[in-house]
Amino acid sequence: MSNEEKSTGDVAVIGAGNMGTALIRGLLGSGWTNDQILATGPDPAKMADLEETLGVQTATENRKGAAFGETVVMAVKPQIIDGVLDEVADSLQPGALVVSVAAGIPTDRIEAQLTGDQPVVRTMPNLPATVGYGATAMCAGDHADAEHLVTTRRLFESVGSVVGVDESLMDAVTGLSGTGPMYVFQIIEGLSDAGVKVGLSREDAHELAMQTVLGAAVMARESGQHPAELKDRVTSPAGTGITALHEMERGGLRALLIDAVEAATDRSRELGDHG
Repeated sequence: MSNEEKSTGDVAVIGAGNMGTALIRGLLGSGWTNDQILATGPDPAKMADLEETLGVQTATENRKGAAFGETVVMAVKPQIIDGVLDEVADSLQPGALVVSVAAGIPTDRIEAQLTGDQPVVRTMPNLPATVGYGATAMCAGDHADAEHLVTTRRLFESVGSVVGVDESLMDAVTGLSGTGPMYVFQIIEGLSDAGVKVGLSREDAHELAMQTVLGAAVMARESGQHPAELKDRVTSPAGTGITALHEMERGGLRALLIDAVEAATDRSRELGDHG
């Protein structure tokens, strides 16, 4: 599919912070033109800088963004989304797709603040979207159809990969991929510390740890093999791999990761219930 075919009309990004700006960069590299994108934010200086560096249209008034976009991405924090929705509801184009990035906010809560049958798609991207390697989950609200999901998929494929899930699983997504980069950062730091403990310089240990994690992830994706099969390839009889694996099993690494994802999922559910 060509870049031109990928473009899905004018897009407004309301709340062009880190995630919103990352999405804009992704869109510009995936077929959208500068005049198809309008970003909003409260700081005039930041909007001017965004306009200068990326060449997109900007505004400090969210209503202008709402009126502009065939798709309106609500890239705002969950604590303020209610106020922003109240502000823009009357300015949205009839039938414009509203895509929420606000963690923990259900689609029915967003729909209740909009007029008519405005289609809503809820997403949960993660931090690596800012470097083009995001993992995003999406789910449709009551008025969103298959084409709205296609549009949303195209938006977020510009910054990584996308999966569709039932909305009841969005808290699980938050626990796994939303919080997941933190787990990996901890693993990288731990491996780096381990390298220093066994004699490597901090610089060399950090570089080797980062490249090892990156290489293993790429290998797992591109090989098509189950992680258990790949693990077996580096656990030769009486070798270093199986010895290290024994220690990780003794320490309960797998169970610890499962517990962490479960705890983060539960916390996401609590935040949504009391948001």
